[in-house]
Amino acid sequence: MKKKVTKNNLTWFNGPVSREDREHNHGHKGAAVWFTGLSASGKSTVAHNLEKLLLKQGCSTYVFDGDNVRHGLCSDIGFSPEDRSENIRRIGEMIKLFVDAGIIAITAFISPYKKDRERIRSLLDDGQFYEIFVDCPVDICEKRDQKGIYAKARTGEIKNFTGISAPYEIPENPDLVIPSHEEDSMDAAERVLELMRQGKIVPFLDGH
Repeated sequence: MKKKVTKNNLTWFNGPVSREDREHNHGHKGAAVWFTGLSASGKSTVAHNLEKLLLKQGCSTYVFDGDNVRHGLCSDIGFSPEDRSENIRRIGEMIKLFVDAGIIAITAFISPYKKDRERIRSLLDDGQFYEIFVDCPVDICEKRDQKGIYAKARTGEIKNFTGISAPYEIPENPDLVIPSHEEDSMDAAERVLELMRQGKIVPFLDGH
């Protein structure tokens, strides 16, 4: 059992059960699948379809949805650039713990800033983080929008809205790009699952 000294006299405690032990029990490795893209681009749909596929294969997994997280963990922060970065920072630290538990953590957050996404990647070991860019033109996202938030952003009722009045930094080297306006969401989820099989996060099914 090792203790790692950190700032403010805190120590990171490693117990007798390792991540590898937990992964052995799960039958797969822990990993983070990070879906990023504009609001209404289809992130959540693909993320939940991936969860279905993983559960069918017997994997331990959970989807972290942007709205759900802001109901609790991040209910005290807004949508300024600083708040958005803090939102992703908190989520990243939580995801790190889930991956250490040997769970496949799936996220569906706009996460507009490259530096924030790269910070999450840096928290995890090589091969544990998959950045999936759900690419969809803003005009199609607006047509899909059932909440009316794009319309409110256009009139200025909603400030700092990504894609309208706030920037979105497109991933430069994502692990996978999903053109959600052209690709079926379940087919996209299948492609993500295949990527994870190739990365040896989850095993290939018998006969494959």
